[in-house]
Amino acid sequence: MKPHRIRSGVLGAMLCLATFSAAAAEAVAAPVTTIAALDVARYMGTWYEIAKYPNRFQRKCVADTQADYRLLDDGTVQVTNRCRMQGGDINEAQGVARQVGGADSPKLEVRFAPAWLAFLPWVWGDYWVVDLDRDYSLVAVSEPEREYLWVLSRTPKVDAERYNALLGRLLEKGFDLDRLERSRQGD
Repeated sequence: MKPHRIRSGVLGAMLCLATFSAAAAEAVAAPVTTIAALDVARYMGTWYEIAKYPNRFQRKCVADTQADYRLLDDGTVQVTNRCRMQGGDINEAQGVARQVGGADSPKLEVRFAPAWLAFLPWVWGDYWVVDLDRDYSLVAVSEPEREYLWVLSRTPKVDAERYNALLGRLLEKGFDLDRLERSRQGD
């Protein structure tokens, strides 16, 4: 092979890498987008954690993480998060969520602090539905800074093709898939 062909091949590869890196950086810099609308009543029920960005408040969870959502009479949502810890004990946290915006807004806020602290804005965390399949069985939830990400499913296991398709959509939305770790369910 002639030296100029090798250099042009390397140059081409470097150009492709630079283009891909620029596109990825542009996606990350873009604001987080949510789904168009959320039917909160349809969203209620049990969701199993399939994957997540590691975070400080789940560091003791080793498996079987799930969230239960129940619509309350006042329009808020009771949130019960559970996980199995090392040694087999179940850790449970109860909170409340409320929609931000209209009745079909995919943007919610969740609070696990006591009710008497609800007036403080910093006790509320953003809970944005950024991807949801048509049958409300596979969802990705995050917030405006992309610091947190959860992939949840109605079942403890997800078909690899559906999961990989979701990951592709998350990548397009600027999420760092290298940070995503799979969750253990039913081991």
